[in-house]
Amino acid sequence: MNNICSLYINCGDYDVTVNNTNYEGDTERKGPSSYYNAGNWAFSSTGAFVYDIRYPNTYILSNTSNLNNISTVNTALYTKARTAANSLTYYGLCLMNGHYTVRLHFAEIVFTEYSPRKRVFDVYVQGELKLKDFDIIKEAGGIGRELIKSYTVNVKNNTLKIQLYWAGKGKPNFPLTETNGPIISAISVDAKFKPRKYSKKNKVALIVGTVSGGIVFVFLIIVILWRKGYIMVEKAANIELRGIDLQTGIFTMRQIKAATKNFDPSNKLGEGGFGSVYKGRLSDGTIIAVKQLSSKSKQGAREFVNEVGLISALRHPNLVRLYGCCVEGNQMILVYEYMENNCLSQALLGTNKVIKAKLTWPMRINVCKGIAQGLVYLHEESNLRIIHRDIKASNVLLDENWNAKISDFGLAKLNDDGNTHISTRIVGTMGYLAPEYAMRGHLTTKADVYSFGILALEIVSGISCNKSFSYETEECLYLFDWVWLLHEKETILELVDPDLGSEYSSEEALTIIQVALLCTKASTFARPTMSQTLSVLEGRTNIQDLEKELRPSTTHLDIRRLRKQLWLDHSETDPTSAEPPTTESFVTDSFITESFIS
Repeated sequence: MNNICSLYINCGDYDVTVNNTNYEGDTERKGPSSYYNAGNWAFSSTGAFVYDIRYPNTYILSNTSNLNNISTVNTALYTKARTAANSLTYYGLCLMNGHYTVRLHFAEIVFTEYSPRKRVFDVYVQGELKLKDFDIIKEAGGIGRELIKSYTVNVKNNTLKIQLYWAGKGKPNFPLTETNGPIISAISVDAKFKPRKYSKKNKVALIVGTVSGGIVFVFLIIVILWRKGYIMVEKAANIELRGIDLQTGIFTMRQIKAATKNFDPSNKLGEGGFGSVYKGRLSDGTIIAVKQLSSKSKQGAREFVNEVGLISALRHPNLVRLYGCCVEGNQMILVYEYMENNCLSQALLGTNKVIKAKLTWPMRINVCKGIAQGLVYLHEESNLRIIHRDIKASNVLLDENWNAKISDFGLAKLNDDGNTHISTRIVGTMGYLAPEYAMRGHLTTKADVYSFGILALEIVSGISCNKSFSYETEECLYLFDWVWLLHEKETILELVDPDLGSEYSSEEALTIIQVALLCTKASTFARPTMSQTLSVLEGRTNIQDLEKELRPSTTHLDIRRLRKQLWLDHSETDPTSAEPPTTESFVTDSFITESFIS
């Protein structure tokens, strides 16, 4: 998909042309907690109105007032509007990097002068608060009056984010047929720079090159990996038949070396299980992250194919974006969007107190929600149903606004056949592994739910799940065990990171901990889905109500015994290891058929 330099959306209504500008229709009638991708843009909606069942079309509002001070031509933008109960977020997904003028079109089209209601919400653009306690009627000077807010915005990583958030202010939901959530009528985005132009000849060459490049891309990777003995011929054929539809570009080694200054050590961001990660800058100024997979690792080669095949088909604000890759000689390289604040493990669990201090409590809450939103998309909303299998702090990246993005899909597994579970070899990182998966290879989306629960406990406590410590009479405790001891003593808030001081909400902390305890239940049936988990985190579902919905589980002692046995098994295998193992399964030629579709 080509990048664009303008975007026009008629929120809640059909395609319309206003002043020679074509506004794209936005009529998807999604309900609460939904995500819709239109190609160049997307929206997500969170929160539920209590009367959803009685009024299913609540999320698109129609004009019930007299439109004032709006020209006849412009009224087409204000006949309808989109709303949400809690948060409404629009994303521009394919914008060229640079500065833009963003115009947000508002009008109060639902309330009348007799309505006992007041609509108040906040507006964020690129994570920055632009409007606090925004009251359309007050600022526009009345009901049915046009109000346009204009901002200059810098787009990086080709993504624009506009969020309208209801913070619980205004008058209550009465009468039920009226809503007081945030609303927006239209969005227009125009570049402040002159976009690069292509001649007709160059455009044809670009299209031909892009299409042909996509066709040969997988074949190129397969041939190179096969020649190195990483993939058998029959397995290569299996990949080709999968028909992976790639949405990524191909980089040359010359471009990669120029971007990273020949892999200068000063540009090195970190070291992963499959290779090193470097910061780079492309010739157009785009900052990138370059993941250089080990040329000696057959497992790394298989991870490479898996990652390209899966993440190139995904697009969500809480998933890291893959720009492309490079396969030359014995080099296998992945190119991602650059995350300014590195990974969650470095910020939260690292030794740099200055960096950790920036991860405030509201940011930790936002990170939890972001990870949950990404997992909901993987499990329930994307065209591909994917189990990540390695959710942990080091696989959560943080952008410049500390928004969470899930990364590293090399161990991910497709589950698009409606299977109740997959029997597979074990992969992932000890400490985050669900017991049924770690012991029996029984894989469902609930394995990711378990990992999320452990990660949520780390976010609250600031303690790694694999770090042992002493507590009272216990000499060797791990985070999960400590949580249950505190739970039994009814002193669960002792878990909260002392570095936060008093700068946190005890109510929010208690909610996250309770959700995490549900997510880490021994029985998969007793764990919530990620959409249920997100609903609690966003305040749409009460934790007690959720507990009633779930089946009774075995006690937490069952899991503690299982975890202890896992550590004993590991120590017998590798008694000198001081770090928890990262278990890998891609060591046989059956990887190709097992990993893409079970």
